[in-house]
Amino acid sequence: MSDLVDLRSDTMTRPSPAMRRAMVEAEVGDDVWGEDPTVRALEQRGAALLGKPAALYLPSGTMANQVAIHVHCRPGDELVCESRSHVFFYEGGAIARLSGTQVRTLEAADGFPTAEQIAAAVRPDDPHFPRSRLLVVENTHNMAGGRVASAARITALANTARSHGMKVHCDGARLLNAAVALGCDPAELVAAVDTTTLCLSKGLGAPVGSLLAGDAAFAAEARRARKAFGGGMRQAGVIAAAGLVALDEGPALLAEDHRRARALAEGLAALPWADVDVAATESNIVMLRLAPDRAAPLLAHLAEHGVRAAQAGAGRLRFVLHRDVDDVGAARCLDACRAFAP
Repeated sequence: MSDLVDLRSDTMTRPSPAMRRAMVEAEVGDDVWGEDPTVRALEQRGAALLGKPAALYLPSGTMANQVAIHVHCRPGDELVCESRSHVFFYEGGAIARLSGTQVRTLEAADGFPTAEQIAAAVRPDDPHFPRSRLLVVENTHNMAGGRVASAARITALANTARSHGMKVHCDGARLLNAAVALGCDPAELVAAVDTTTLCLSKGLGAPVGSLLAGDAAFAAEARRARKAFGGGMRQAGVIAAAGLVALDEGPALLAEDHRRARALAEGLAALPWADVDVAATESNIVMLRLAPDRAAPLLAHLAEHGVRAAQAGAGRLRFVLHRDVDDVGAARCLDACRAFAP
């Protein structure tokens, strides 16, 4: 365990010894030719886990999301998502850059618009308007503080979108966090959507890679788009091997991340200068609100104590618990916050 407690993101996880061994020993082939057996094994495992007929291994969650959008939408189409969704907020304008698709955003405090909001956002069938083609949901929702939506809630949103002729994509970067928080099978959470991603390099701990799952026809088109986007990898079994280990050993550790996040949220909420919604801390992310002019001093103070966090807007800091932060590390973060004198 490093002396540094890095809570900026769960992407800060390091590959475990088992992952490193698997990478060294991985059987490989040329994945662009469809000949890497370890990649094939990971894709089959991911498809089964997510309850979809097929899955595709990609270098990143951003590419996985953007490939899905590119397959579902045509230039001039419109997708609908919550205003802080990762696909819109944090992916470099790729929806416009790569797919010529525009975005209609909806506001939802917990990151999940209502069925009524979605229905109201659908464009009339008129040449003056773009076609409402795709609904994107994010579960857990990062910028809403790791909030979780149940299978029933996602199904209601998906049914509304589909009734208006739209496809539905789930940004499932932290889908297993949602499943663990709800005590359900991850496939249940995405049963109603057409496509979903799953990030292997966040809380699950793999060094790189995400899965994109859907039906066989979608996967075939997604493979073409992945190649066009530069995501066709060669002997990718070297990294896919770590993804298989992540699926083996990672899910059991997520509940501990959630427990530590809740304890950190409760501790922070007791500080007179901190505003934390403990009830909204449903997974591994803690959002702290404070006076905007105190955010930079707090980050500097934490850094002096060997703790890193991330700014998530004016007067808002994000702490993300993960497998490389144990109870001692989480307590160190809380102690450092308690020693902060605004």
